[in-house]
Amino acid sequence: MRLVATPGQTVGPFFGHALPYDGGHELVSPDNPAAIRLHGRVLDGAGEPVPDALLELWQADAAGIVSREPGSLRRDGRTFTGWGRAGTDDRGRFAFTTVRPGPAVPGAAPYFALTIFARGLLDRLFTRAYLPGEALGSDPLLASIPAERRATLIANPDEVGLRFDVRLQGRDETVFLAYPRD
Repeated sequence: MRLVATPGQTVGPFFGHALPYDGGHELVSPDNPAAIRLHGRVLDGAGEPVPDALLELWQADAAGIVSREPGSLRRDGRTFTGWGRAGTDDRGRFAFTTVRPGPAVPGAAPYFALTIFARGLLDRLFTRAYLPGEALGSDPLLASIPAERRATLIANPDEVGLRFDVRLQGRDETVFLAYPRD
């Protein structure tokens, strides 16, 4: 019997029941002096909020070191694992409390790697949220994207931290990435 690959199934809106966990959106404590807030909204093609999306964040620490520490699901209050998970609320809003990442690769700009799961998607989406004002002009990935699309990958400072909206399609759609393994 030969097995063949089958397409992914539409994701259901069930994230809020099984995947978020206490403290998942807090990579560091809000009391940490280096804490920043990365927040935004997930919007559909019509600009409407997606109230049941789930985002995972992966990042280097402030020194640019990608953590290999276990325990992302069991926060101990001391170990920075560089990973978090947050769901969106009824208005499509999400937020992470974390630290500014350093560049993980010399010459590249620091960024947050985001994975987005949402209803209607056959598979997860990957993107990056770059920090404003960093070495964006020398980043190899940003340089490979048409200039008029790069702004969709750059977080913007506001009164509470860094804002990064994810637009799933339509005008100003966020640039999404493909990885060779997927």
